[in-house]
Amino acid sequence: MGICDGRVVVITGAGGGIGRSHALAFAAEGAKVVVNDIGVARDGTGSSAGPAQAVVDEIKAAGGEAVAHTDDISTWDGAESLIKLAIDTFGRIDVLVNNAGILRDRMLTNMSEAEWDAVIKVHLKGTFGPAHFAAAHWRNLAKAGETVDARIINTSSPSGIFGNIGQANYGAAKAGIAAFTVITSQELGRYGVTVNAIAPTAYTRMTEDLTHLVGTADDAARLAPEHISPLVVWLGSPASSGVTGRVFSITGTKISVAEGWVAGPTVDKGERWTPAELGDVIPDLVAKAAPNADMTGTRPTQS
Repeated sequence: MGICDGRVVVITGAGGGIGRSHALAFAAEGAKVVVNDIGVARDGTGSSAGPAQAVVDEIKAAGGEAVAHTDDISTWDGAESLIKLAIDTFGRIDVLVNNAGILRDRMLTNMSEAEWDAVIKVHLKGTFGPAHFAAAHWRNLAKAGETVDARIINTSSPSGIFGNIGQANYGAAKAGIAAFTVITSQELGRYGVTVNAIAPTAYTRMTEDLTHLVGTADDAARLAPEHISPLVVWLGSPASSGVTGRVFSITGTKISVAEGWVAGPTVDKGERWTPAELGDVIPDLVAKAAPNADMTGTRPTQS
């Protein structure tokens, strides 16, 4: 018996890295798992059914229940088929973990339209599509009088909530996912659905060339994806019912709640400003405002 015993969990991008870790962790806590992965390279090229099936085989070998899904969930039909497979195979869906992603890092001046579109599609549309079909299913159950206790857990990133040079496409998608999380939590609460997100830092093939993260074997162990999954499993469990609309930063064993945009220093003239007079007003507001956080989520010390 585990904290997710009997729950049906769908995880996208679960053929490796953080997604694979999530799948194994949910299965270890008693969940039945739908493992989605199309087996692409880090930049989204190629495809293979092997990674998803390998994770399914690993879960089954440990005595769990799992099924592979290898359609592209960044397409409408692929997203719909993912949720349908869960319901057809296990009779229900309780948790959706949106984790699939690719990287095509480039400085803005060198980024192509294709590099922008591919990353936005996989991350942002690949979160929206499965969430749409899962939420519609839960809404129908709730309207039919059934009790729903469902979860959506999205995957943002420090690049999205704090920013990172060379990742305008990836960061924009991940920032969109954070906003999507807040908004959909407000929409779906009435149906018994919570929506949260994580912004993880982990050492996987997605981050293997970020040498500032990992300098030693100890660093790699500290940032192993297995450290991320306990939070996601808890968020997918019945125990998390009171938590929704939040983005959690997690690095190794350190978890924090990200605090979103807030209205800072304010001035109200009471009538329309002229452009010229704002030359004194705006710099003063900026000087009074807290500086943006760095990639670690820490604000620089103000002088």
